[in-house]
Amino acid sequence: MIPFGVQVAGYQSLMKTLKGLVKTLPFPKPTLFTGPGSSLELCEAVSLMGVRKLLIVTDAMLVKIGLLDEMEKRLETLGIRFVVYDGILPDPTIDQIEAGLKILKRERCQAILAVGGGSPIDAAKVIAARATNKKPVSKMEGMFKVFSAPLPLFAVPTTAGTGSEVTIAAVVSDPGRKKKSAIMDPKLVPMMAALDGSLMTGLPPNVTAATGMDALTHAVEAYISANALPETDAYALAATRLIMENLPTAVATGKNVEARQSMAFASYYAALAFTRAGVGYVHAISHNFGAYYHTPHGLGNAIVLPYVLEYSKQNCIRRLARLAEASGLREKGDRPQTLANKFIAHIRTMNEEFGIPSGLEALERSDIPDIARAALKEAHFTYAVPKYMDQRTCERLISRMLT
Repeated sequence: MIPFGVQVAGYQSLMKTLKGLVKTLPFPKPTLFTGPGSSLELCEAVSLMGVRKLLIVTDAMLVKIGLLDEMEKRLETLGIRFVVYDGILPDPTIDQIEAGLKILKRERCQAILAVGGGSPIDAAKVIAARATNKKPVSKMEGMFKVFSAPLPLFAVPTTAGTGSEVTIAAVVSDPGRKKKSAIMDPKLVPMMAALDGSLMTGLPPNVTAATGMDALTHAVEAYISANALPETDAYALAATRLIMENLPTAVATGKNVEARQSMAFASYYAALAFTRAGVGYVHAISHNFGAYYHTPHGLGNAIVLPYVLEYSKQNCIRRLARLAEASGLREKGDRPQTLANKFIAHIRTMNEEFGIPSGLEALERSDIPDIARAALKEAHFTYAVPKYMDQRTCERLISRMLT
């Protein structure tokens, strides 16, 4: 058995290598349309690119409430034919990817328009990659394994959380293996995206809260990452400020378009931060809550975040203190330790005010060792966490979330 200290040294060496790689690699950003009505501007741009048939990837609820109606009308006016695949559920599965791919091929679509939260956008990314790469999803899992450029992809997020419209990642579930597969490649970034806050005004408060806390988790984990860079720091702090200023309003007054638009930018900035700096144990544990219990990703992140920050605090006090300042929590005379504690306490208070529980009702004690093992495997070879934990420590931390 290799001593844990030796293991940690190995993980840190690997993360330093990854940081050097990330510094030099070009990470594309989508052409961005912003503001109310920007989703229709994106449709105009798709037309200018010569696309004549689209696969629209979305979920059934958005179709039911008519959220796509105006975009569909604009596409028809522009002479763009489309077929709607609305079979995407939260935590999209490989079967859903393959079903979408079958429709795309049958209808001979030239490009994909993803409309929805992180699940439809992630699914659309993988469908686009599968269309041009002759290998199953399992063979694309990991980093830089999408060898051929995917089909042209356009994204319209309808939640302010995942930031999938700008990230190099897509996450899909494999229920048979009780596993989430993360595919990470710069080729997955959509060509264009629209941040249209007017599409988000109908989100219920619980979804608004969970997705907003998801965006906050991205910003926080990117900022305390050992692989943080000046660029990612700037994006993470901007995202944190916007979330703290606008998420309570968006939850309480969903029709406030200004707050919704600010949250859309916050999600976008947070995603730009974690695309280069990475995330950490919060995501690793939350991903496995999703794999085992189908816990919505944002809700899982919100539950796990304060526990992981409390564990990591001593190794990133000054960084947490800076996040507290960005959140408007600083008072005269506050020392870094005080500010770090204030920040973690504020996150717990936000969760409480938003009705987010402090534990996971579905969590089974018998599953904890396997969840911890899978989370550590994901984190230690992917994320530059500020403080490492071993199997026993991770199990203890997860056990605190039993209800």
